[in-house]
Amino acid sequence: MNFLQPDPVLLWFLFFKAFIYLEVLAVLALIRVLRDPGPARWPALAALVLALAGLAVIFAPAAGLNSGPLYLRADGLMRHGGGLTALLFPSAFFVLSGFLKTSRKRWLDAAHTLLLLTLLGFAWYAS
Repeated sequence: MNFLQPDPVLLWFLFFKAFIYLEVLAVLALIRVLRDPGPARWPALAALVLALAGLAVIFAPAAGLNSGPLYLRADGLMRHGGGLTALLFPSAFFVLSGFLKTSRKRWLDAAHTLLLLTLLGFAWYAS
């Protein structure tokens, strides 16, 4: 590959990181918040709020909301660690919600594990 022909896997990693990961994580967290009883809801709710906040930062420039100190700080946090830190932080809350005894939907944990392994595989390939 040369400069004019980037690696397709790297392009998929950038697309996955920006437009797939947080959206799918938000849907999984919303399902857990709505369907699981008891304490498993609270870490899932934190994961949902963090994923939605990340999505707001990603799509703020499209809405013309990319000026101001709040956006600049949030954008700086989203870019930390190549963008992986902001993706792994809500995932940690979702993993925590899966470890609680009241969590019943194990297929959500399997889907999240597949999502997380895909992200980490792309990141490993890109490094």
